Amino acid sequence: MEFSLRPWTMDDLDSLVRYAGNYNIARYLTDRFPHPYTRENGIAFIEMATKEQPIHIFAIDIEGQASGGIGVHPQSDVFRKNAELGYWLAEPFWGHGIMTKAVRQMVNFAFQTYDITRLFARPFGTNIGSQKVLEKAGFILEARFEKTIFKNGEFEDELIFAVRS
Repeated sequence: MEFSLRPWTMDDLDSLVRYAGNYNIARYLTDRFPHPYTRENGIAFIEMATKEQPIHIFAIDIEGQASGGIGVHPQSDVFRKNAELGYWLAEPFWGHGIMTKAVRQMVNFAFQTYDITRLFARPFGTNIGSQKVLEKAGFILEARFEKTIFKNGEFEDELIFAVRS
């Protein structure tokens, strides 16, 4: 299945709200990704994702519609040689290899765009799909912290996967 990474636009609002409103997406993301996901949440997100230069938060476009998101978040202070990778994909597109390819593209983007030596991601311990994506994209499990994430009334393990330049 073909896809592209591109900047978000307000034209993406309807598909963003439709796909992001799925509980199966929100359950593996931080509480900053709300559920239910409203139009107001979508507007605020698109405004935030398009204001910084260079653009570093992209829509995953499948068949002309925003069907997920992926971004690189440079760190600061003593962590300035690191960036965090975050992503999600609409459930109808799971299992097609899209996210692994998108992550690989973002790894190249991150190391070409920022003065970093390490890109990391922090999937929940129960998010097996995300862990497999990272492994297929060349990330190595660096750490597992037991019961550090509190989401939906339960504790989850936090895993840290990273790839280095």
